[in-house]
Parts: sequence; C-alpha cells; structure tokens
Amino acid sequence: MTRFSSKTALITGAGSGIGRATARLLASEGATVFLADIDIERGALAAREIGEGSHFVKLDVTSERSWESVINTVLNIASKLDILVNSAGIWSDGDFVTCSLADWQRTMEVNATGTFLGCRTAVGAMKSKGNTGAIVNISSVYGNIAADDAVAYAASKGAVRLLTKGVALYCAANGLPIRCNSVHPTYVDSEMLDSFGVEVGGREIAYAALSGAVPMRKLPVPLDIAEAIAFLSSDASRLITGVELPVDGGMLAGIVAPIRRAEGSEAS
Repeated sequence: MTRFSSKTALITGAGSGIGRATARLLASEGATVFLADIDIERGALAAREIGEGSHFVKLDVTSERSWESVINTVLNIASKLDILVNSAGIWSDGDFVTCSLADWQRTMEVNATGTFLGCRTAVGAMKSKGNTGAIVNISSVYGNIAADDAVAYAASKGAVRLLTKGVALYCAANGLPIRCNSVHPTYVDSEMLDSFGVEVGGREIAYAALSGAVPMRKLPVPLDIAEAIAFLSSDASRLITGVELPVDGGMLAGIVAPIRRAEGSEAS
C-alpha cells in the first residue's frame, strides 16, 4: 500500500508506543516520517529501525522555540508538512486534593499545551505552503470520562478533545484544507503494562485487570491505534474533521469503572 506516498509526516512521542507504531506504519506506506521525541537515544533508535525515509528530530513539546525549530527542519528537508500526529504525553496520578500543583502544571503543560503548540505551528506551516493537511491528536477515553484518581490527566486529555474541535472549526471557517481529529484509546498493551505489572504482581495480572474494564475484554496494541491514526491522516477521511474516534473496545459505549494505574506508565 502506498496511500502516503509523497506525504511528509511529523509524529511526536515517536520513540516508543503509539508514536513509534504510527511512524512505522506511515513509513511502510510511503510517507517520509520525522520522529520527534525528547529522548534522543530512544527516538534515534526508532528512526534507525525504520530506515530510509525516516529522520529523528529532538523536540520538547512544551517549548514554542523547539516546535519552530523542528518545523523549520521538516520544511528544509522535505519542503512541506502534510501530517502531524501529536502523540507525546505523560500520565499522572492523584485526585484533586492529592495532586500537587507541580504535577498538575506539568501534566497540562505536556499534554494540553504541547498539543496546542503543535497544532498552531503545524497549521502555520501547512498554510504557508498552500498544501492540504491532516492533524491527529491523541486524547484518551479519559478525555471523555472523569477519573477520580487521575484528575490532571483526565483534564489535560479533555482539553485535547476540545482543542481538536476548535482547530478543526478554525481551519474550516478560514477555508484552509486542513483537518484536525482526535483518537481516544483505552489502556494500551504496550510498555505501560510493565510498570503496572510490577505494582500488581505481574504483567498477566495487569492485563486481566485493565481488560476487565473493556467490554470486548481485549486491550489494543499500539498498531491498533496507529491504524486509526492512519485512516484519519489519509485521503479516505477527506471530509472528516473535528471528530473523536475511540479505540476502546466499547469502553465509552457504557458506564465503566476506571482502573487505577501505575504512576509513570504510558498513557494515551
């Protein structure tokens, strides 16, 4: 398949998990991919594994200057930007009483402000080049439902959800051929299970606990999320903008009890 031939994509948080799987998938279908991560070693390794047509760029998503530098690098090498995937994010525990101000601010800074800066910088670059564009922001099921033990994380992902719609409406209202959508995964069978497994007594126990909150009794792997991202990035979704696409095994279809997560695990 070559649905992304001649396309240039920038993926944040691309050193692991959903970001890495998305970079691999888009590259396998013809895209030139820029893997952005704050972790140089991890991000560079992921780019080397993909090989030809991939580039690693260091990015601090909370820094406006860092975003401008990365976008300039993309435009200097590839001459345009067609796709942005805002996948970088962090998890934080704590209800609204136990969550420290520092944790609240850091979670909002990375998850919400980082996505805002990415959207704003990318729209400017796409507009300046006069090309069509697609932005996909990674929110979460916790962008739709609250979590009493993860108030900062849920608030940040809820912000991503409504930011996405605002960007979509701005582009449509101003005649810009740029779409913006969000993907809302449940717990993902990736590195996140390792740290949770340590807390609960093993990876299998962690999987059983997390999948128990999912009606289909299965957790998505990063590639499942990447496939949804690829669809929203492709021409097959050319009239889809401002939507939220759950990849949650039916979790948002009903009322479910949240599963407490291990601090520091990957969240999407």
